[in-house]
Amino acid sequence: MNRTGRSAVSSEKRGKSLTEQAYAILRERVITGELPPGVDVSEPELADQLQMSKTPVREALARLCVEGLMEAFPRRGYRVTPVTLKDMDDLFAVRGVLEGTAAALAAQSLTEDELDALDRLADASYVVGEDVSTKTFVTSNEMFHSAIAQGSRNPRLHSLVMSHLEECARLFYMGTRIRDINPETLNDHHRIVAVLRQRDGEKARLAMIEHNENTRKGLFAAMVANPQPGISL
Repeated sequence: MNRTGRSAVSSEKRGKSLTEQAYAILRERVITGELPPGVDVSEPELADQLQMSKTPVREALARLCVEGLMEAFPRRGYRVTPVTLKDMDDLFAVRGVLEGTAAALAAQSLTEDELDALDRLADASYVVGEDVSTKTFVTSNEMFHSAIAQGSRNPRLHSLVMSHLEECARLFYMGTRIRDINPETLNDHHRIVAVLRQRDGEKARLAMIEHNENTRKGLFAAMVANPQPGISL
């Protein structure tokens, strides 16, 4: 390959790398609520914040639009997609079915070591309003649910569960900020592990569905009691 060809490839890799960086940063800001639901943003503003040109930022925003986390408005810029309680209900309804099935299968196949690891993940907690512990808590929660889905030994099911967990992450972060969900999560997670240890698939399915419903109800009540911009009924 000649020098011109190498230069073009190098430039393309740099462009992709900057787009990936912009995407990762902006996605995390949306998920964690640093960019809250309903807030307007612009390419020049974000490019200045990230110290990048507008091109990788534009490409990152386009990806976030495809994922449903951003909305584009021609000649006006972008807006972080608002949260509706209808969307939340729909999401948790699907999660209940997927994760209930995964838990039923996992009850038959999880090893004792995997169950011990789940118990350790169930001990995660956070300090309300403290960002570092909140991120650790949310990550541990995702790992807990992912490990059970993985324990189903069904890769397709695990993939579906993960896609819905990622979509729920923004809601979960919101929940940690407006109410203390430590006791609820701790109790539910340990109860799920206890049922999994019984190797009773139907009980495990029901325990997971109940946990998802507890989380949905708690979020719903907190959002109604603490109205915030970008959240609508």
